[in-house]
Amino acid sequence: MKFKLLLAFSFWMLLVTLSCNKDDITFDPPSQSLSFSKDTVFCDTVYHQIRSETYAVKVYNNEDKDILIPRISLEKGATSLYRINVDGKPGYDFQNVPLRKKDSLYIFVEIAPEASGPEAIAEDKIIFSSPAGQQHVTLFSVVQDAEFFIETPTNPNVISNHTTWTNNKAKIIYGNLTINPNVTLDIQPGTKVYFHKNSGMKVSSGATLNINGALNDEVVIRGDRNDPKYDTIPKNWNSITMEANSTLNMNYARLFGGTRGLEMKQTNATITNSFIHTFYEFGIYAVNSTVNANNLVMNNCGESCIGIFKGGNHSYTHSTIANYSEIMSSLNRLSLFATNEWKNESGQTELGALHLNMRNSIFYSDRDNAVNFEQTPNQLFNFLIQNCLLKYSNTSDAGFQFDHTDVVQSFKNEDPQFVNYFTAHLNLRVKATSPARNKGNVTVAGTVPFDIVNVSRTSNPTLGAYQ
Repeated sequence: MKFKLLLAFSFWMLLVTLSCNKDDITFDPPSQSLSFSKDTVFCDTVYHQIRSETYAVKVYNNEDKDILIPRISLEKGATSLYRINVDGKPGYDFQNVPLRKKDSLYIFVEIAPEASGPEAIAEDKIIFSSPAGQQHVTLFSVVQDAEFFIETPTNPNVISNHTTWTNNKAKIIYGNLTINPNVTLDIQPGTKVYFHKNSGMKVSSGATLNINGALNDEVVIRGDRNDPKYDTIPKNWNSITMEANSTLNMNYARLFGGTRGLEMKQTNATITNSFIHTFYEFGIYAVNSTVNANNLVMNNCGESCIGIFKGGNHSYTHSTIANYSEIMSSLNRLSLFATNEWKNESGQTELGALHLNMRNSIFYSDRDNAVNFEQTPNQLFNFLIQNCLLKYSNTSDAGFQFDHTDVVQSFKNEDPQFVNYFTAHLNLRVKATSPARNKGNVTVAGTVPFDIVNVSRTSNPTLGAYQ
């Protein structure tokens, strides 16, 4: 009995001791400046009334004492477009925030704005007020007004009449958007088209898609995550699928960040002055199609920048088709793949004749061969490689001999000397010492007299899209 009484007495004494220790914790005003994990929080571009993802900034107490931060607040107070969460509590103004010595706390930031125009800057500051002085972390985001196209069980999400998209609002597509047969969609300069994850566009048979960008006012087509890190990540959306007998006219467009860029079947396509990059499979996937491309720049595609199946009629003039990728290094990473064959949805092999012209262009990659031809016996496989610079290892991998009569005045395995082929800083101009300088055929250059940035190339033409 005495033992039980002694045990109970010891238990209560322990509780009292712990309670006293807890009450002994004191927090003092800061005597030094705080430090932060970042001085500016760049939020993803956000759209009208759509909440952003959550961003975090860490606040550090570098002192050898526990402190009480007198005030943490948004500079614009309740009128701010931002909201913050401090130590697990949401709001815009916080008093006496404790922070243990040599410890840190998280502040989470998000924005869900009301758009007041096509595009605006939303800026605010998180203010830290203390006897040690006032400090701040800047909050910055681009806000866009947007028009939404959302596929649901009750909304098939179709364009059923001739339609023009302008740059007054970003276009955001959830699910699939379909352009009905014999309908035209015109996309005007500066328009931004964003696809949500697993979304895409279908251009039906007989329909026309006109992407009408301009120099320094391109049409941008990408996923709806605008944080710069997503510029170099594929599979953020699906593709633009062109059905049989559809038409594509694309000028000054930037298309990137999906699974397949342009997926064409028996399509007639004209592509000029455009950038296509960062697709998990193909930038251009063309089945028995007609594609005429000038001043085209491509890079960073898992299987091949250009995939030609079941033949077709193809011409690539003054184009820079590179393929360098770190995140897709296990894939083929070709510049151009061409074959007479294609397996349809039923698994049956279909065949078609091929006519392919590659002129005054660069086809290069970080693989041994940038180009791969797979000719089916007894099928027409007609090609011309004229005044081109190619990455070429051997016949067995490339599928053709470099000394073939249809390979004319071309060069192999000479580094093009791109300014920067990494996608995050993509600049596929060639340096002044590049072997691509002054190697173009003048007559061919006369058919595309200005380069992708409107510089004349009628004399001493450089291979590729840039003079």
